[in-house]
Amino acid sequence: MTGDGVPAGRLVCRAWVVHGGHQCKNNRITMALRMWGSSTANALKISCASKPHLPLSRCFSTVLDGLKYAESHEWVKHEGSVATIDITDHAQDHLGEVVFVELPEPGGSVSKGKGFGAVESVKVTSDVNSPISGEIVEVNSKLSEAPGLINSSPYEEGWMIKVKPSSPSELESLMGSTEYTKFCEEEDASH
Repeated sequence: MTGDGVPAGRLVCRAWVVHGGHQCKNNRITMALRMWGSSTANALKISCASKPHLPLSRCFSTVLDGLKYAESHEWVKHEGSVATIDITDHAQDHLGEVVFVELPEPGGSVSKGKGFGAVESVKVTSDVNSPISGEIVEVNSKLSEAPGLINSSPYEEGWMIKVKPSSPSELESLMGSTEYTKFCEEEDASH
């Protein structure tokens, strides 16, 4: 029990849900809490996406409104003439601790569905595909020194590339937050 009379586990679960899945410093504790929280939430039939004022989330993997998502687990944020691209919180969570990021050079181009880089974690190396086509106008050079930004801030500081879309209509074929949340839940249930 905690000082406020709430069982300690219940307080931890509430903190994880309310704060959208921010990570603890210790990966073993994080993994144990996620497994416990997820099984508890499933047993209690708790849905993390039930509060419209919070970002939609898949119990510990955050899915933000206003972004577009690919089935290969990359997101796109289109603002003006530039689109920012990175892997999703769901993807980084499955990869584990990211230790190296391979990025392309600015000025090159990307094609929808084709690889442009790779993310290496302590578990696996995974290619990263571009959800849209276009010219690379910027790469996140911070990732060469701090690849863990992909884990700690997948939707903000951990972005990988910025692209000038050559075919903005490609964005229409990507999923919104609700569709992507459902896609992740179905994908996880099948494994």
